[in-house]
Amino acid sequence: MPNIAKRIPTEAAAYELLEEWRWHGMPVCPHCGSIAEHYFLTPRNGSTRETNSGNQTERRLWKCRGCRKKFSVLTNTVMHGTHIPVRTWVFVFFELCSNKNGIAAREVERRYDLSPKSAWFMLHRIREAMSTGPGADLFSGVVVADEAWIGGEPKNRHANKRVGSKQGKTDKTPIVSLINSETGEVRSKVVANVGRETLRAVITEQVDMARSVLHSDSAGAYEAIGEDMAGHIAVNHSIGQYVLNGGGTNKVENYFSQLKRSIDGTHHHVSEEHLGRYLAEFDFRSSTHKITDTERLNRLMGKVAGRRLTYRPVMA
Repeated sequence: MPNIAKRIPTEAAAYELLEEWRWHGMPVCPHCGSIAEHYFLTPRNGSTRETNSGNQTERRLWKCRGCRKKFSVLTNTVMHGTHIPVRTWVFVFFELCSNKNGIAAREVERRYDLSPKSAWFMLHRIREAMSTGPGADLFSGVVVADEAWIGGEPKNRHANKRVGSKQGKTDKTPIVSLINSETGEVRSKVVANVGRETLRAVITEQVDMARSVLHSDSAGAYEAIGEDMAGHIAVNHSIGQYVLNGGGTNKVENYFSQLKRSIDGTHHHVSEEHLGRYLAEFDFRSSTHKITDTERLNRLMGKVAGRRLTYRPVMA
C-alpha cells in the first residue's frame, strides 16, 4: 500500500496507473475495439481540464477517431460510472488482493470516508471482477471436490430463531468447491442441496469428465459420478482415513478452513443471496496464492472489463 500511495498522489496519476495496468500504453476503445486510434482530451501534463459544466476535473478522457465516442480507462468496467475517487478504487483493489481474510465494507467505509451503501456496493463490484467468467476452460487432471455448510449453528441462536435443530436439520447454506490439483485453481458454487444430481451438475459444468480423476470423500453421491470419470479415489473419514493412494480432500478442506475463519472473523455474517460473490473473492485469492500481491492485482485488472454490475440487480 505505501508504494502504491506514492505512485498515485493525484487522481490523474491514479488514472495513468490504471491505463498502464489495463492497456500497457496502448489505449483500446471499449466501444469499437480500435487500438491506438484515439486522441487525448486531457493535457499531457496531467493537470485538470474544464468540463462542459465549467468544473475542473483530473479525469483522463480519450476520444476515438473511428467511432467518435469518448471513453476513459473506467468505461465498460466494474468501475463504470463511479463517483468514488479512482485513487480509492486502486487502494481497495489492492487491499482485497493482499488481505487473505478480505476486508469488511464497514472498514472500507471508515477508512475511505464512504457511505455504507457505497462501500458495500464497491466491494461487490470488485468481487464481480474476481469471479470466473463465462467460457472458462474446464478442469482436467486431478480434481478435488467437497462440500461445506456456511452459517451459524442453530443451537447457538435464541430459541425462537432456531430451525429444527432438535431434528438434526439446519438452515446453513451448502456450497460445493472444486480444486484443480495441478494449477491450484478453485471454483466454488452455492447449491440448493448436496444430492447426487446437484453435485453431478456442478462437476460436469466445470470438469472435463473423461480426462479427470476425482478425489473426494466416501459420500455415496460421488460414487456414481466417479464412474463417469477417468478415475476416482475416495477416502473414508469415518475410519480416520484422510489419504489414499496419494488422494484425498485435504486441499479443499484447507480452503474451507480459511473461508470459514475469514467469514466469521471479518464479515461475521454473509447472506445466502450474496454468498456467491464472497466465494468468488476467496476463490480468486486462493487460486493465485503462489504469486505476489502486485502480480495478483495485475491479473485482476485484466478481468475488470466487461464486468459491469449495477446496484439494482445486486439488491434484487
